[in-house]
Amino acid sequence: MKLGDIRSIAKSHHIKPGHLSKAELIKSIQINEGNFDCFATACNGDCDQSGCLWRDDCFAASRGMALS
Repeated sequence: MKLGDIRSIAKSHHIKPGHLSKAELIKSIQINEGNFDCFATACNGDCDQSGCLWRDDCFAASRGMALS
């Protein structure tokens, strides 16, 4: 998902995007929705949240963090 789209979702949750990174914004949205702030923490591609809006981006981000 593009950062502009994520910022729009954040604003709809009354979260001020400011200079937050994509991951920080998504985690703020997750918390605001009453969910765990687990974005980019999927280890080995394992995640039980099959209906998560961030799932594809999460897997990509967690792979990137594992390579860092």
